[in-house]
Amino acid sequence: MSLYTGTHFSIIYLHLSMKVQLFVPCFMDQLYPQVAFNTIKVLEKAGCTVKYNEQQTCCGQPAFNAGFWGESKDVCTKFVQDFDGTDYIVSPSASCTGFVRNNFGKIFENNAFQSPAKKVTNRMLELSEFLVKVMHVTDLGAAFNGKVTYHDSCAGLRECKIKEEPRTLLNKVQGLELVEMQNTDTCCGFGGSFAVKYDTISVAMAEQKIENAIATDAEYIISTDMSCLMHLDGRINHNGQAIKVLHLADVLASGY
Repeated sequence: MSLYTGTHFSIIYLHLSMKVQLFVPCFMDQLYPQVAFNTIKVLEKAGCTVKYNEQQTCCGQPAFNAGFWGESKDVCTKFVQDFDGTDYIVSPSASCTGFVRNNFGKIFENNAFQSPAKKVTNRMLELSEFLVKVMHVTDLGAAFNGKVTYHDSCAGLRECKIKEEPRTLLNKVQGLELVEMQNTDTCCGFGGSFAVKYDTISVAMAEQKIENAIATDAEYIISTDMSCLMHLDGRINHNGQAIKVLHLADVLASGY
C-alpha cells in the first residue's frame, strides 16, 4: 500500500499495490535507458509493483512495417510468450502499444496463438493512459521548472486515442507551464522506415514541427513517443537550435 502526501498535492492517493509488467521498446533499451528507469520510478510512485522480463526483445513493429511479415510474426510470438499472465503490460511508447493492440489480432488470426495474443492486446497500455484511466492518478508530486509544448504522436493520437491523458498529467506538474503549438496533431515526419525511404519529406516535416514548437517560446518538446523525439532532436542538433526534447516519463519523474 502506498500513501503519498505533499503541500502541492491536490489529492492524496491510496492504492493497493498493483502488479504490472513493463515493456521497454528495443531502441529505448539501447539508446534511452533513462526513460525506462524513469518509467519504473513513476509507476512505483503511483503504487505499482513493476516486473521486468529480461528476456523481452521487440514488439515486432519494425519488421512488420517493412513488409517482413513472417519475421515479424516470429518476434510477435515471442512477445506473447514473454508477457504471459494477467497483469497489465505498460509501455512508455504509444507506438509499440498501438502496434500490439491494433495488429496482433490480424497477425494471429486463425492461429494457435490467437487466444493468448488477444489477452495480451487487452492488457497492453501506454504509460499516461494507464496512470489516468486505470490508476486514476493525475498528480504524482512531480516538479519541473520550464515552459513546454506537447507533441501528439501519430500512434498516440490515432492508434491509442490518447490526447488528454498526458496533458492532464503535465498540468499537475509543479512549476511547469504547458503551451500548445500550432498543428500539434500533425506528424513529425519520422514514421519509422518512412524517414529512410522519404528522407527529404521527413526532414521538411520535422522542421515544420520544430518551428511550430519554437514559436510558442517553449523550452522543451514533450511526447509519449521517444521515436518522434529522437527524430526531432536530430534536426534540432543539426540546426544548432536551443529547444530540447523530453519524454513524458522524464518529466513525471522529476522533483522527488
